[in-house]
Amino acid sequence: MQKVKNSIILFVLTALFVLVGNPSPGVLASPEAVAPDLGSAASFVALGFSTLTNTGSGVFVGDVGSNGTGTSVTGFPPGSVINGSIYMGGVVADLARTDATTAYNNLDGQTCNVDLTGLNLGGKTLTPGVYCFDTSAQLTGALVLDALGNSNAVWVFQTGTTLTTAPGSSVTLINGSTPLNVFWQVGSSATLDTTTQFKGNILAYTSVSLNAGARLVGSAFGLNGAVTLDTNGSPSPIIANTTLYNFLYMPLINK
Repeated sequence: MQKVKNSIILFVLTALFVLVGNPSPGVLASPEAVAPDLGSAASFVALGFSTLTNTGSGVFVGDVGSNGTGTSVTGFPPGSVINGSIYMGGVVADLARTDATTAYNNLDGQTCNVDLTGLNLGGKTLTPGVYCFDTSAQLTGALVLDALGNSNAVWVFQTGTTLTTAPGSSVTLINGSTPLNVFWQVGSSATLDTTTQFKGNILAYTSVSLNAGARLVGSAFGLNGAVTLDTNGSPSPIIANTTLYNFLYMPLINK
């Protein structure tokens, strides 16, 4: 009888060990979004492969430049660069594009947590994770990113083709979110329409365009094309890639 009791106890303990030490059948842990290392590209706020064109008196906080098939950077002035430099080709711009391309490939390879294909990002509140679109992604209205109190939270948006916003759209960060931990991997080109207030690092395979009055806290990389920015507006839009915006520039960006 005692042997039977011991056998039952051993069976129960073994079962508990299996349940505690191993995931339950059919339960898969969702992989978390991981921020890629931008390397030398982290200092850039805007980098185009062919050209970087600015129209307007926007303020750029960080490096700007172009490389590759062309080394054209135009629009400075009337645009101004602070806490950064202008690079027209050369080793620095070349290395930044290489590092940005590596980051793009990293983002493209992350496992999608939530497929948003066919849905508009506007009106949604999203927690950290990897979100994907088989083809294009559209933002009309407001997108809210909620870090749930985790200042290290990361968002990755994978877009098969284009990323576009409607006029006046916005990305808002709450509960500890930081724009430098938001990544937009775009399969072709990204276009932010007029007066859009956008957050995050845009890494587009081809090109990035910001229409009149659009504002960006993050960075814009056109890896195989141009970056075109219309910074006309009142006040002049600020394009910033540094945490300094929290103290110096955010009051202007939020106007």
